[in-house]
Amino acid sequence: MSSLLHVVEVVGVFVFASSGLVEARRKKMDLVGVFTVAFITAFGGGTVRDILLDRRPLFWIENYEYPTLIFVFCALVSPFFRQLRQVVTERVILYADALGLGLFSVGGASLAFGMKMPLFVCVMMGVITGIFGGVLRDIICNEIPMVFRRGQLYATCAFLGCWIYLVLALYGASEIIAVVSGIAVTLILRLFAVRYDWKLPG
Repeated sequence: MSSLLHVVEVVGVFVFASSGLVEARRKKMDLVGVFTVAFITAFGGGTVRDILLDRRPLFWIENYEYPTLIFVFCALVSPFFRQLRQVVTERVILYADALGLGLFSVGGASLAFGMKMPLFVCVMMGVITGIFGGVLRDIICNEIPMVFRRGQLYATCAFLGCWIYLVLALYGASEIIAVVSGIAVTLILRLFAVRYDWKLPG
């Protein structure tokens, strides 16, 4: 994995772990529950991707410092959640979730692309990486997963962002341009979908 994609992965892990922490605290879970939800949100999508691609060791085992840092993060932040709620508004959570979706989706597609997988498989691995942690988070928190609700575009944003990344990568764009473009498209589409209430027909 290139240094750029490693940075993308690290940022994505912490962004999604943060969203898991917030949701767990809203459900009034203790530290064990908070860490569990943060862990599953951060690593669920990448774990499913690695299993489907028969990739070993799993990415969070290969980078074993990730779970340790997430635990420390939860232990430090969780006690101050009430004070942080003044800063961590719904809008901030929305932006963080949209950014995490872009980071993990493009990162997952890039990993599959590096393994010479067919393009459609690369896109699906990207989408799975981007959405599955949130699906598991919502199930554990007894919510209908966001991606399955009748509402604004979510998985579609990741799907299109992954295609942007792959097209640019195929046509010789530098890695940083392809990755940043894919992330930006996913992020912007998701924010626009919320702002203008974009939905799939049906």
